[in-house]
Amino acid sequence: MPNVTSSGGTSRPAPSPSPAPPQVPAGSSAESRLALVRRARRTNRELAETYPDARCELDFTTPLELLIATVLSAQTTDKRVNLTTPELFSRYPDAAAYAAADRLDLEDVLRPLGFFRAKAQAVIGIGQALVERYDGQVPKKLDDLVTLPGVGRKTANVVLGNAFGVPGLTVDTHFGRLVRRLEWTSEEDPVKVETEVGELIEKREWTMLSHRLIFHGRRVCFSRRPACGACTISHLCPSFGIGETDPVVAATLVKTD
Repeated sequence: MPNVTSSGGTSRPAPSPSPAPPQVPAGSSAESRLALVRRARRTNRELAETYPDARCELDFTTPLELLIATVLSAQTTDKRVNLTTPELFSRYPDAAAYAAADRLDLEDVLRPLGFFRAKAQAVIGIGQALVERYDGQVPKKLDDLVTLPGVGRKTANVVLGNAFGVPGLTVDTHFGRLVRRLEWTSEEDPVKVETEVGELIEKREWTMLSHRLIFHGRRVCFSRRPACGACTISHLCPSFGIGETDPVVAATLVKTD
């Protein structure tokens, strides 16, 4: 029966309240582009608070030293490179010295790094290319850097960002793993990852974002058993729960150096 009003008319039943809209998980297919950008930039800001000392962990004093150290860091750790480069930089102070290096002597210096023969060949080739094409100086453009032996976009961006102050994204193993877990991208190809992440984060932040993500990947967000319960950006991460979530246990997994 319809409801009767005091004036004798009828009224419709009061409508039921509309259900609350479903919550959209961060990083889901329903996350808007604006929401993704905001989440990515907030993540960068919170990582900046977590890692105020984030930096390039390779020791260097000149663009050439950084270029060589970065090439040598493939398939080994920055710590191991830093133990090797003092003697290397002392014996080979400039591009001409690398270009004229005795291969066997150079291999002996690089032996602790693994793949020392290939690395020696790359270093000599870099020295020769710099002498022949760039007056012995490290070029300041990505297109020039990637023409050097053993130098790809990752290495070029490390040099540009840390030696010349030119913003760049360093898509290494840690960077790629984290941005996929954060669902900033689903791409596997480093160039596509670089492009998609670059569209989310302000260009001026690219170099420092790279350091922060690499720091986080080395210390907390490991490939195996990430320390989710000790993660300062867990509330912004769609992948929370793939690792250890208990805060006490997770804290024991965190690396401090």
